Amino acid sequence: MIDFQVPGRLAPRLSEPGVLSRKVLVLLAVLAGLLIAASPPTYAQQASYDVLIRGGQVIDGTGRPAVDADVGIRDDTIAAVGDLSNAAAERTIDASGLVVAPGFIDGHSHAAGGLSDSARSAARPLLAQGITTVVVNPDGGGPADLTEQREKFRRHGLGVNVFQLVPYGAVRTEVMDEQDRPPTPAEQKELRARVEREMATGAIGLSTGLFYAPGTYAKTQEIVDAAQVASRHGGVYQSHVRDEGGYSVGVLAANRELIEIARRADLPAIHTHIKAFGPREQGLSDELVSQIQDARDEGLSVFADLYPYRAAGGSVAGILVPREELAGGLDTLRAEIKDDPSARRRVLDGIRESIQLEGGPSSILLRDVPEAPELEGKTLQEAAESRNTEPASLALDLLLRGRTGYVVFGMKEQDIETFLRQPWTMVASDGGLSKDQLPHPRSYGTFPKVIETYVQERGVLGLEEAIWRMTSLYREAYPIQERGLLEEGRKADVVIFDPDRVRAPSSYLKPRQLSEGMVHVLVNGRLAIRDGEFAERRAGRVLDRATEAR
Repeated sequence: MIDFQVPGRLAPRLSEPGVLSRKVLVLLAVLAGLLIAASPPTYAQQASYDVLIRGGQVIDGTGRPAVDADVGIRDDTIAAVGDLSNAAAERTIDASGLVVAPGFIDGHSHAAGGLSDSARSAARPLLAQGITTVVVNPDGGGPADLTEQREKFRRHGLGVNVFQLVPYGAVRTEVMDEQDRPPTPAEQKELRARVEREMATGAIGLSTGLFYAPGTYAKTQEIVDAAQVASRHGGVYQSHVRDEGGYSVGVLAANRELIEIARRADLPAIHTHIKAFGPREQGLSDELVSQIQDARDEGLSVFADLYPYRAAGGSVAGILVPREELAGGLDTLRAEIKDDPSARRRVLDGIRESIQLEGGPSSILLRDVPEAPELEGKTLQEAAESRNTEPASLALDLLLRGRTGYVVFGMKEQDIETFLRQPWTMVASDGGLSKDQLPHPRSYGTFPKVIETYVQERGVLGLEEAIWRMTSLYREAYPIQERGLLEEGRKADVVIFDPDRVRAPSSYLKPRQLSEGMVHVLVNGRLAIRDGEFAERRAGRVLDRATEAR
């Protein structure tokens, strides 16, 4: 028993009527305050949200194991993640039995044209994959004026968020046309100034397509000069490297060039849609991995992305025609071939060689032939036989008549898996919102195919790791901080899906099939898909590097 002694000097006052009761009340109030201060906060449990996602398995994007948790969203921001069982909300989503994850980021997207078109800007093929943010203008292609492109994006509303790259090929064409030569000092100054201007608009980095004209005409130092501008703005360098299939320098030398640009320009570099393509380069994945890992061990920020398909996509002009023939532009080449038999023979010889580098005419599947739609879905070999001509002659004839797209089965599955296992490889589609009759299936199925094939069927990746490659790994490679992570304070791009029902039915002959398994998708806190059905709201935004990088 504790003997509580009242100090003598207080005794007379405590004995006065009402004094003791007042002192006790004060003491109890102090004790209550101390207990409240020591108790865990209950604000999140008692709070109210615009959207409350209950009972899901949260995969936060970091690669950590899934946890059972609720997610509270206010306006466009994740306000809380945890036990929110006592919270209220205007809209509650029951995620029992489902995975809740950050919205997927597609770092190599050709969707810009579709996002500028009212009929396609809702981006349903992207949302069905769980994609909530895309990075456009890859391969050095796109408009040289990003401000004008932003205005087009905003005209009809966007189904997804958009980051822009500065497309160096477009910038170079504006300054130098499509000439195969180094820039003059004055032109070099103008090239840097234009990259500076476009980076200042909020672009996330610089893209090149050194395999394509006119990028192929630029030497390494010219690219370093432009990349240094992007570096000063905190941007990245993303490149379709100079060669992937043994057409010129080979993929190993092309990868070394990317690393050298990262070193000299002092910025992160992304080897986009990394591959060891065609008979000459297949099987080189281990050597490419060693090159990149050595660069990272040196302290360079070098990354890669890929799509999970054995076939690449391209066009007769873009891949089969030798680069040196395209100096001056495709229209100039077409006119020369029609007027000069020797030019025709020269180009035909180049196309024959390119076809063999791609594995032969039976490896090439025609997919977009507006001038001869009856050939779509046939291999180049089959199409040539139906016309009683040789494959190279048919390809040249199609080139002269207009654009012809195709896919070519040039990658080995073992190389794809080797790249996918690396801790610096992200998932990206290289797809878009195409009007083509037979687009590459990657436009409809890239992200679900990784889950369906490489997680569920083959076990190459765990689900948490796969989602990390689609979300938070982008935050390491790019100046993206507001997205790709499911935590308090980040933007509320959220996917809710059933991993056992995720499917990518899109195929090479029937590509226009939406992916399955996304039950709910939120873009900036607004439902774009609810209970598997598309909403009419278009909540995407054009994103600015400065505001998104924190």
